[in-house]
Amino acid sequence: MKSINERIAGINWSKIREELHDKGFVIIKDLLTKKECNDLIEDYNADNVYRKTVNMERYRFGLGEYKYFSYPLPAIVTELREGVYEQIAVVANSWMEELKLETRFPRNHFEIKQICHDNGQTKPTVLILKYGKDGFNTLHQDLYGEIYFPMQMVFMLDQIDKDYTGGEFVITEQIPRAQSKVNVLKPCCGDMVVFTTNFRPVKGSKGYYRVNMKHGVSPLHSGNRHSLGVIFHDALS
Repeated sequence: MKSINERIAGINWSKIREELHDKGFVIIKDLLTKKECNDLIEDYNADNVYRKTVNMERYRFGLGEYKYFSYPLPAIVTELREGVYEQIAVVANSWMEELKLETRFPRNHFEIKQICHDNGQTKPTVLILKYGKDGFNTLHQDLYGEIYFPMQMVFMLDQIDKDYTGGEFVITEQIPRAQSKVNVLKPCCGDMVVFTTNFRPVKGSKGYYRVNMKHGVSPLHSGNRHSLGVIFHDALS
């Protein structure tokens, strides 16, 4: 079995970056093995792994639960976070240029993490989410502070239409002066979805304009759904 880094290196990133740039999201198939997915699910109840547990209903975020990892992150999570970041930072910088924003992002993850820590954002934002029947996640953006990277990723740890039904991954686009567009995705177990955290540029007749985007999870009809969410920037708390 190839290592995580070998699997990341074997992806056709030229094609992935083009699709990510043009759509604001992309699905990469079978990046995690079934065993890796099962191991992450089994670790959900482990001690001394997580820094915070959030009941989504309590905060009106939806219906379900998620846990934020503590540092140091599990090795597999660190490899995913660092390896994918290096491949997509170029897309983030092209977005900044197209929208005429001054922000530029470093090419390696250590440097963006250091920028976060220098600005008081020291808490890891990687999390495991768990939903049961009727569980859902309201539309939102994962920003966590003034410093944020404009893309993130989620890994499906269960198989849709087998381990659970419903629970589709939803991305909305708030197009200026028009009705919103909804993208409904059904990634499979082990798939990675890379998507925009906040916005993406869209080319119009007068140049690029900003389209704000949010993401969420539709209600489950049955079963249980786990996912690994990987945000590249850290949080204030």
